[in-house]
Amino acid sequence: MLKRYLLAPGPTPVPPEVLLRMAMPIIHHRAPDFVPVFESAKNRLKWLFQTNNDVLILTSSGTGAMTASVDNFLSPGDHVLVVNGGKFGERWTKICKAYGLLAEEIMVPWGRSVKPADVAGALERDPAVKAVFMQAVETSTGVYHDVEAVGAVIKDRKDVLFAVDAISALVAHDLKSDAWGVDLMIGGSQKGLMLPPGLAFLGVSEKAWRMSEGSKAPRFYFNLKKEREALKKNQTNYTPAVSLIIGLEAALEMLEQEGLQAVFARHARLALAMREAVRAMGLETFPEESPSNSVTAIKAPEGTDGQEIYKNLRERYGVTAAGGQDKLKGKVFRIAHLGYAGTFDVITAVSAIEMTLKGLGHDVRLGSGVGAAEEILLEKRTP
Repeated sequence: MLKRYLLAPGPTPVPPEVLLRMAMPIIHHRAPDFVPVFESAKNRLKWLFQTNNDVLILTSSGTGAMTASVDNFLSPGDHVLVVNGGKFGERWTKICKAYGLLAEEIMVPWGRSVKPADVAGALERDPAVKAVFMQAVETSTGVYHDVEAVGAVIKDRKDVLFAVDAISALVAHDLKSDAWGVDLMIGGSQKGLMLPPGLAFLGVSEKAWRMSEGSKAPRFYFNLKKEREALKKNQTNYTPAVSLIIGLEAALEMLEQEGLQAVFARHARLALAMREAVRAMGLETFPEESPSNSVTAIKAPEGTDGQEIYKNLRERYGVTAAGGQDKLKGKVFRIAHLGYAGTFDVITAVSAIEMTLKGLGHDVRLGSGVGAAEEILLEKRTP
């Protein structure tokens, strides 16, 4: 028997409490007994997003909410800026172009975070820009972009929207939607929210709703005005993933019981332990700056294929991590510490990496990374 451990940056493990809640008999999404479940979930999402604005619940992957952030607020021919520092930054550009937007990319070297001054400069050069799109965590590289600093550049521009893909960042990072001027904040169920894939979340500011009045892009399923109307009645416009919303209520209850700042501190501590373990093993993390608390991208040792490490972790030790994407394929592998994650998820991951590298002939002292992680986790240190 090979016991399996899910340590990928999505989907992430689902707590037993959430699975049990989802196993309850199905209820009808228009019946009165669904109303309090939906109402509880939508209110707790506002708590998580740190906003007084509506947070819409969509039945889709996170990319559905990204798409809705484009076609509900902008029109073909509009000028937009995209922060492109990895595969998911590229996705913003592809979505924008699919709807006829004129997207200028701020190219950020993979492994680095965007400079707010570069965003400010691009906005000065093109006063016609109507939106800035970026990630909070670029999952492909393990980098956190400074949402607060970029938001400060944009928030006083009354005709420019700030859209943030926080799919891999929510729960792991302290993201203040309202205080930082984020107009469109996107989340997904299968990351920090500890659910299976299938739900997307979209926090929408009043500024964004005002701009939506002039949008001429085509839309049907992702019609957010209709979703907002339905939200007021504690419903969705179309049939939702009922069991996932029931699980969402349970997951948010767990997070609320832990406390928001405690949740952020836990993720920061796990990420720090992973990074220190990597260094103790003689390896390097990929980000040159601003590493995320969600996922750690680790450089493969010289002469070792990162995909081979990823494959061995899964097939020999039952640890599902993630490989590198695009130009990082074979050069890095990635370990998540996101959502339903704790001390021994990090210890398991580090131990499996040590054993894998040893088995592949790499000179690693067994226990070196585990010991370094244990020192941090024992002291409950945070950055």
